[in-house]
Amino acid sequence: MKAILIINAGSSSVKFALYATKPELAAKPALWGQIEGIGATPMLSAQDAAGLRYREPVHTAGGQAEQHRDALNHLFAWLAANNPALDIVAAGHRIVHGGELHSAPVRLDELVLRELDSFVPLAPLHQPHNLRAVRAVAVMLPGIPQVGCFDTAFHRSQPPLAQAFALPRAITARGVKRYGFHGLSYDYVARQLPEVLGARASGAVLIAHLGNGASMCALRDGKSVASTMGFTTVDGLMMGTRTGSLDPGVLLYLMEQQDMDAKALTNLLYKESGLLGVSGISQDMRTLLASPAREAKEAVDLFCYRIAREIGSLAAAAGGLDALVFTGGIGEHAAPVRAQVAELSAWLGVKIDAQANAAHATRIDAADSRVAVAVVPTNEERMIARYTAEVLKL
Repeated sequence: MKAILIINAGSSSVKFALYATKPELAAKPALWGQIEGIGATPMLSAQDAAGLRYREPVHTAGGQAEQHRDALNHLFAWLAANNPALDIVAAGHRIVHGGELHSAPVRLDELVLRELDSFVPLAPLHQPHNLRAVRAVAVMLPGIPQVGCFDTAFHRSQPPLAQAFALPRAITARGVKRYGFHGLSYDYVARQLPEVLGARASGAVLIAHLGNGASMCALRDGKSVASTMGFTTVDGLMMGTRTGSLDPGVLLYLMEQQDMDAKALTNLLYKESGLLGVSGISQDMRTLLASPAREAKEAVDLFCYRIAREIGSLAAAAGGLDALVFTGGIGEHAAPVRAQVAELSAWLGVKIDAQANAAHATRIDAADSRVAVAVVPTNEERMIARYTAEVLKL
C-alpha cells in the first residue's frame, strides 16, 4: 500500500497516522496511534482500520532530544516490522509556527527548515519537536518528500488590526504580533460547516476548540477574522495546565517580589496552571466533572466563564453571531461544559436542546434558539494528509 505518513510531534508525545494515497485519502486512516509519555514511561499504542489494536513499551534514554530521537526510531522500526507491504511515499507534518513567511502548506527542504528554525523563539515548547521529526524522517526515510502544514496559516486572513499589539513599531517589526494557533483544526471544521449549518456557514461563526490546549476562532465567509490565542499558545482561554490570558503585571510581580526567573515562569504559565492549578486535582475535564470537590467545580466554572467572555469579544470581531461550534476533546465530549457555556451565552440568543446535547448530536440548538449550535469532530491529521497530497500532487 502506498501511503502518506502523518506526524504530529509534541513535547511528550508523537502522534502518527497512515493515509492511503487517493482515491482512499478521504476515508479514515489505515493506521493511527501515538507514542505518549516521552520523558516518563513511553508507550506506543496504535489501531488499524480493521480494528486491531497494538500496544508496547518504548525504550528511550538521555535528554529530551535523545528521547524523541529514540521514540521516532522505535516508531519507524515498528512500522517496518508490522506493515511489511507498506510503501511510505511522503510525509506530512504539523508545524506550529509558520510566521509571516508561510501562509500555506509547503514542501520542506533545508532552506525552509532554516527559516522555520528562526521561529523557535516564538514557539519554544512546540517548534523544536516539530522540526526534529522532519529531520528524523529525512534520515530514516531518505529521499521521500515532506510537507509542513502550519497551525498559524489559517489565521493569516485576519485583518491587520486583529493581529496587532499596542507595542512600539520596532518591536512589532520583529514579528511580535497575534498569530493564532489550532489553525489545522479550524480549517478542517470550517470545511464541514456548509453541510452542518447551511447558509449560516458563511455568516458570523465562532468555533471553540476545547481540549488540553484550548482556543476560539471567529469566522466570516469561512475565513478567520480573530482568535483568542495570540503571540504564543498560552494566550486566550484557560486550558488544561496553561493560564490563558493573564495580566502582564502578575508576571512582573512574580519576577520582582517572588524572585521567579524565566524558567519558573514558563513552568507556571504552561504546566502548573489552568484546570490543574485552579482545581489542585487534575487537568482532565472528565476527572473534574466527576469530582464532588468544590475546587473541581470552581475550575470548571472558570473554564466556562472564560469561554463565555471570549464569545462576546469574538462576536464583536465577527460582527454578530450566527453559529457556535464546539470541537476538540472537551468540546466534542463534555456535554455539561457545552450546556454551561450556552447558559452563560443566552443573552446572545444561544439556547441548546438538552437531549440533543446529552446525545452529542451534530446540531444541539433548541428550536427557538437564534443561534445555530453544533458539535463537529475535528481531524487535524486528515487535514495534513489532504494538504500533503495537494502539495505533492499525489
